[in-house]
Amino acid sequence: MPHQLQHRTLTDAVRDGVHRHPERTAFVYLHEDGPDLRPEELSYAELDRRARVVATRLREAAKGDPTRPVLLLYPPTLDFVTAFIGCFYAGRTAIPAPLPDEPGERLARVSSILRDAEVGAVLTLPEYRQAIGAWLTATGIPDVACLSTGAEDDAGVDAGLWVPPAVRDTDVAFLQYSSGSTSEPKGVMVTHANLAANEEAIRTAMRTPDGVVTGSWLPLYHDMGLIGMTLQPLWVGGTSVQMSPVSFIKQPHRWLRMIHDYRVEGTASPDFGYELCVRRVTEEQSAGLDLSSLRVALNGAEPVRAGTLRAFVQRFAGHGLRPEVVLPSYGLAENTLLVSSGDTEAPHLELTVDAHALERDELRPARSDRAGRTLVGCGRPTDTEALIVDPVSLEVLPDGRVGEIWLRGPSVAAGYWNRPELTAQTFRAETADGRSGYFRTGDLGALLDGELYVTGRIKEMLIQHGRNLYPQDIEQTVQDSGEAFRRGGGAVFTVADRADGRSHVVVVQELRSRAAVDTDLPQLAASVQALLSRRFQLAGVSVVLVRQGVIRKTTSGKTQRTLMRQLFLDGALPVLHQRLQRPVADLLPATDVTPEPAAASPRP
Repeated sequence: MPHQLQHRTLTDAVRDGVHRHPERTAFVYLHEDGPDLRPEELSYAELDRRARVVATRLREAAKGDPTRPVLLLYPPTLDFVTAFIGCFYAGRTAIPAPLPDEPGERLARVSSILRDAEVGAVLTLPEYRQAIGAWLTATGIPDVACLSTGAEDDAGVDAGLWVPPAVRDTDVAFLQYSSGSTSEPKGVMVTHANLAANEEAIRTAMRTPDGVVTGSWLPLYHDMGLIGMTLQPLWVGGTSVQMSPVSFIKQPHRWLRMIHDYRVEGTASPDFGYELCVRRVTEEQSAGLDLSSLRVALNGAEPVRAGTLRAFVQRFAGHGLRPEVVLPSYGLAENTLLVSSGDTEAPHLELTVDAHALERDELRPARSDRAGRTLVGCGRPTDTEALIVDPVSLEVLPDGRVGEIWLRGPSVAAGYWNRPELTAQTFRAETADGRSGYFRTGDLGALLDGELYVTGRIKEMLIQHGRNLYPQDIEQTVQDSGEAFRRGGGAVFTVADRADGRSHVVVVQELRSRAAVDTDLPQLAASVQALLSRRFQLAGVSVVLVRQGVIRKTTSGKTQRTLMRQLFLDGALPVLHQRLQRPVADLLPATDVTPEPAAASPRP
């Protein structure tokens, strides 16, 4: 049932905050300053003034069609926030994107966004304007204004010239380019109505109080960091405290210290962020830490692991962390952000099921004589209707059956920018019994007593000898088997035999730095093969051992298995050691490794 909207647009929310408490801090950004973090604050009044200046400059500098989107290329600082809000104040469609400050994959991704979105203007900082201007010229796209924002550039612009834009609920507020875990990035069209609906869904699900304080290290151009940690506090007149992802990765305890220092009530992270804190925050770093202010710590954006949740709660329970605070959740850009989350006043749900039944797409209680797998409940959908549908027959499945997750509701985005055919296929799906207007997520999961359990991605599913295997299960099994393997540093996928089309499993696994030097690598690769033969009855797995940092991830921490498959087939992985089956080796451009003979298939 739709919630009563607190605001119609984000502009309304910010302006309401300016009216009610102009001097309240809207944002705090923690800059790295040697070993310390230096805060920069921005009040509601100053945010409003800067946003009005940006909007006025955009209107004056418009080239060609002023309805073309505006690309935001900033480091993760408050300048991005003022530019993003400025686009709303101008009635322009914003595109958050990573700063293309390094060659290779990031530059290629932003270049593809520039072309796909038919960008009309770019906003950035003065120090990047010349380089970005040269890049725009090189792309050959005409009539793109490049504006830098900041004190000098904005000086002399009268914020009083700003005129509130006339926007419709159905206008596209911003384009959220997907992070591309299984495919090329696509621009998700989030309307003003979508954003308002999802911000209200988050407020209701999280029981977000007015004036909430949130804290995050997530990228500002990613949906969880942007909508959940940056815009949700603005929606309720609160304060958002932020640091860069790099600051967190270098010293994870900074995130927890931020929560302590600013009495943060809500935060969020992919699973690996919590695991990193458990593994790397020392007793000395956590001394005197008080996490009792936390009401919500969302875990989402990648598979939520029961072991990570338990370990994080156990590690920091002595610092005031309550178990019910850590909430598994499920969301995606095509639903603006949040689909479902756990209950803020009760511990999350876990369900241990029969692993063999799960391979046949059924949730059945685990048996003592057979392997089990523990699934984490991601809560109940908030303002979105969720169905579990057979992806082939399109039949709606009953409770306890695994199928594709389909969604329908006010948070579901309008579609993909400039891709009408894909939008029709993906956002206008119809079930076998005639129910229409659903978004096909491509995610696999099941509903049981109203709780949503997410099990994996359709495109990444491994089908071996009639069984459905999840790559994340195999990756975790390998990483749990020894200290040499880096947690979160694996990618499992299949490649097809040229001769008969049979699929073969490939495991690419990062080694810890010391293990790459001190370990018998041939023996380590053989141990992985033996382990997977025992645990999953997978004979003849090809194993590729690589250094730390090779596995590609999306901005939210998801493993890009499709990209890793392509890099493997292109021979583009910096391999430390590999044991390849002959059909797999034959697929590569060249290899100096003698392939193993093809292994016999396991008996059913």
